[in-house]
Amino acid sequence: MLVKKSRIGTFDDWVDLFNQWHDDIGYPTELIGKDYHFETKLGDIDSNEIEFGHFAGKSKWERLTDIPDQRIKDSLAHLIEFQGDTEFASVEQQRNLLERAPTQFDLENIIRINREEMRHGWQMSYVLVTYFGEAGKAQAQRLLERRASEKTRLLGSFNEPVLNWLDFFTYTSFIDRDGKYQLNMLSRSAFAPLGRSMLPMLQEEAYHLAQGNIGLMRIVKAGKISPTIIQKYFNKWLSTAFDLFGQDESSTAHWACFKSPYSGRSSKAADSERQIPEKHRRLCGNDLRRRRQIAFPGRLREAPPAGHAFHRR
Repeated sequence: MLVKKSRIGTFDDWVDLFNQWHDDIGYPTELIGKDYHFETKLGDIDSNEIEFGHFAGKSKWERLTDIPDQRIKDSLAHLIEFQGDTEFASVEQQRNLLERAPTQFDLENIIRINREEMRHGWQMSYVLVTYFGEAGKAQAQRLLERRASEKTRLLGSFNEPVLNWLDFFTYTSFIDRDGKYQLNMLSRSAFAPLGRSMLPMLQEEAYHLAQGNIGLMRIVKAGKISPTIIQKYFNKWLSTAFDLFGQDESSTAHWACFKSPYSGRSSKAADSERQIPEKHRRLCGNDLRRRRQIAFPGRLREAPPAGHAFHRR
């Protein structure tokens, strides 16, 4: 088991735990490659001004003390912790496939995907440790203490087992697609350090998504697995992918992404701001519906099963 420190004081302390985490989950670090180095990557942001909501037009926040509302601070930390948790969880889910890769091509791809997911978790931990004080350090530490195998990850999709390569390709095609939307949303964050973290992550995420699509196309083209079996894996991951978009209404999404819920604004303005996250969910959901209808016309029409409210909180 991971040796827990009572408290991490610096990011170097967190890196020590990260190295212990590899050992604890049994990840063969020699596969990562001697030439690969985990690092924090920052990209450019499209605008130095807040783009949405009550603070639109003002400078983006560079420090936690710049954020004018505690609820926004809390929601940001919440989002960053959840994002980081998914990154480490996906490696834990997929680790068992390393010894059963059908080809060298597949082995090299899953190693690249795993190490980039680790780096994404590293990036989110860096933001938490660097900008969110003692609470952020504790959150970053917890990212390495939960386990998908123990079903203690924050979202149900990331506690589900990935049992084989069809499972993996379907997971990567649909769950990583949700990840793309999440990262794209965070790239517009009013908190500049978070926004700068997103471009490198999005570039790497695109590769993961592509490999899922390519893998599924290879399986279909080979014709060795029946559509009925493929359908079962689509059903498994599509239901969780839809739930990752959250419930239809949110009382806090506008705090995290767009504005502070100050009183005194007109009800018309407040209604407009509450609709922004819903528009994003509608666009994302429509894309997933198009994809599933193209893959299996006339099938997959049923609603996601009622037990899968993984992201509804």
